[in-house]
Amino acid sequence: MMRIQLSALAAAVILSTTAYAGSFSEGSNAKEWGLFGEETATFSGKVVDILCELSGDCADNCGDGTRQLGIVRAADNVLVPVLKNRQSSFNGAVADLLPYCNKMVDVDGLLVGDEEQTAAKLYMVQFIRETGAAEWSKTTLWTKKWNADNPEKKAIKGPWFRKDDRVVRQIEKDGYLGLGKEADEKFIAEWYN
Repeated sequence: MMRIQLSALAAAVILSTTAYAGSFSEGSNAKEWGLFGEETATFSGKVVDILCELSGDCADNCGDGTRQLGIVRAADNVLVPVLKNRQSSFNGAVADLLPYCNKMVDVDGLLVGDEEQTAAKLYMVQFIRETGAAEWSKTTLWTKKWNADNPEKKAIKGPWFRKDDRVVRQIEKDGYLGLGKEADEKFIAEWYN
């Protein structure tokens, strides 16, 4: 039953993002990354808890950082999943969007993906501001929040994901490839020979 509900939810997200009302590139100052199907995009909309928006299962303050957030674009009422901030590490955008929960914002970033192949484009937000504000904020809160939540790890050299306990536990359990340590050893031996 839960699997069916999640599949229906995933389908709803994909279907909600298929209709793009033209280009949103005009006026964008987003940095291009050279990603597949990438286009700069700036638009206004309301920051929402995606699960709440699609299913009615709502939590206070958009889940306080425990749920995936998106933007319902004002121009065409399309729900745009925001999955990445501007940082080059593997960082999501929830920390940057959460202060704007249920508020109207202007965003600038990249739509990424190929609608013909995936039926949806995802958004990588690089700048955000509350609608009506003059100044933009760079979306770089994720690592600052991680460092604040993990002060004992900050002094250790390397990117956050090399020292995050959750990541380290997962690699210890399933290996780097997720297939077990034996698969890792075989892959590494083949790769370097």
